[in-house]
Amino acid sequence: MLLQNRVNKKELKKRIQEESLKRITVSFYLYVIIDNPEELRDSLFLQWNALKILGRIYVAHEGINAQMCVPEENWEIFKFNLNQDSRFANMPLKIAIEDDGKSFYKLTIKTRPKIVADGLDDNAFDVTNVGNHLTAKEFNASMENPETIIVDMRNHYESEVGKFVGAITPDADTFREELPIVLEELKDKKDKKIIMYCTGGVRCEKASAYLKHHGFKDVSQLHGGVIDYVRQIKAEGLESKFIGKNFVFDERVGERITDDVIAQCHQCGASCDNHVNCANDDCHLLFIQCDACAEKMKGCCTPECVHIASLPAEEQRAIRKGRKKEDCLSVYKSRLRPNLKEVLGKRDLKIE
Repeated sequence: MLLQNRVNKKELKKRIQEESLKRITVSFYLYVIIDNPEELRDSLFLQWNALKILGRIYVAHEGINAQMCVPEENWEIFKFNLNQDSRFANMPLKIAIEDDGKSFYKLTIKTRPKIVADGLDDNAFDVTNVGNHLTAKEFNASMENPETIIVDMRNHYESEVGKFVGAITPDADTFREELPIVLEELKDKKDKKIIMYCTGGVRCEKASAYLKHHGFKDVSQLHGGVIDYVRQIKAEGLESKFIGKNFVFDERVGERITDDVIAQCHQCGASCDNHVNCANDDCHLLFIQCDACAEKMKGCCTPECVHIASLPAEEQRAIRKGRKKEDCLSVYKSRLRPNLKEVLGKRDLKIE
């Protein structure tokens, strides 16, 4: 049996838009020893594919990291099956707050060396010595102390559209890049109270242990990340100290948390926090674009991309033919970088 999807992206997106199933978008992670990730990967694919589950899941020796949308009619059996595996019993599940059930269009389960790429040697420090886990109420209370240092452990394009007020937001494109930046930023603050947050909590598990290994005395993290923070403040009637949108890595791109719009269109500077991927299939740069610029630029990031995207599909394929992703990235950086610097600022191209 083939344990992967073979239907093209366009057809899959059409199917998910037309389906009548109600779905629940959920995310979860767990650091736990998995002896045979490949075997678990195949087992989960068979099980979840039968339940019509869609999503993106990474399995590694160190654990599992998952974002998915589950049909409401199969929600209880999904949870039951998950709890039948002693490794995942009673694992916290974080349910999306803004959800139309169209967050994923296929089921992808991959084995990886790690569930989050961090570039760290886990044998060099105690990865289990993590920071204190804070509830939303405790996190809010910690922020009241002017001596507390708040650190956003997400990438720059995430913090650009939403963040906790007063947080340090490193200008990093990846978690791997961010860790040394944060360490340098906080090098003279090892005796301060550090509280950190990320989308669902998984990055903070590793980051808090990393800081403690480097001598930080008082490190805490938002348990369940921004996703569960929002659930808690709504359930308990608390003030949201997170403003704007919470960036998410699925078709929704972002969840609206408050009405604040803290970002600007990368092309005209208008108030806007809508992330899009460049419509040129050979670029797919992730950037912020307002409706007016989307119409003017036809969903593209630069005039050159507008031109390429307007060509017949055969000509577009001819431009890409024979180029590896690395070659394509190099070409685009050299050819478009001057214009990108002018209209977008510091951004790296995302090739898909």
